[in-house]
Amino acid sequence: MNTKYFDSVLELARTKNFNRAAENLYITQPALTYQINSVEEEIGFRIFDRSGKGAALTPAGEQFVSSLKDIRDSLKRSIEQGQNFSVKYRDNIRISMSLRAALYYLPEIMKQFEAEEPSVSVTPYFDYYHSVDSFLRGEQDILFAVRDSVRQIPDVNVYPLFDSGIYLVCRKDDPLAGKKLITETDLEGRTLMIGGGSPQQLRAVQQRIIRNEKISYFNSNDHDTSITYVASGKALVLSPGFLNDHHPDYVWIPYDCEEKIPCVLCIHASDQRKPVRDFVRLIIRCYASKKML
Repeated sequence: MNTKYFDSVLELARTKNFNRAAENLYITQPALTYQINSVEEEIGFRIFDRSGKGAALTPAGEQFVSSLKDIRDSLKRSIEQGQNFSVKYRDNIRISMSLRAALYYLPEIMKQFEAEEPSVSVTPYFDYYHSVDSFLRGEQDILFAVRDSVRQIPDVNVYPLFDSGIYLVCRKDDPLAGKKLITETDLEGRTLMIGGGSPQQLRAVQQRIIRNEKISYFNSNDHDTSITYVASGKALVLSPGFLNDHHPDYVWIPYDCEEKIPCVLCIHASDQRKPVRDFVRLIIRCYASKKML
């Protein structure tokens, strides 16, 4: 079924009259009839009941037309976006990461890159659980990741970016909020959120802490769940610094430990596009000049 047939079905559903729909579509009434019949034959059910008074949607037709409107609108947007892209850009770089905060300076970097390469677009992709998978499927060109999660991936070029520290996250009104450094002793009598896909370095710190019988803990599914408990005042959480979104309601305080979480950028070894490598170099240069978390 082509897009012209989409329009024919939708216009007939709107006017409920073959002659009027044909006039609005600038085609003949027999041509419209042929198109509608072809669609119904292809999908295997009647969309319209015909009568001398016009055309009425069948129950199945009502459901079909409702879905078809969404498909047509989505397709129209995709075509328009593609047309805009083809006019302005010659290439697109897709970068994948778990959360917006993972590459905090990305908007600043994108702005600078656009000034240097105005014909190359950059498209961020955020997926907390499957960013590595989408990169491996070739759907993304650059991946921000914890080094351990990509250590065994073949045919990938890995670029060290920064080593993330571990921080205690609490509310601004928490008694610990004024401290410059948090130790295990500071956590006694408190509840700590653990788990939630924590990198192995953070898990090691968590395990040391929960062996202290004076500290309670609660398992979490993910970072967002942990932050929700922090917001409610029910618990505290230790988090990698790269997840800091600088939300004004929370305080991130360095935790006293030796563990660091190495963060890297990955590109496919087979990708030899100069804009991709230039963009990676720009990210690395930007982060080298910043005070990293």
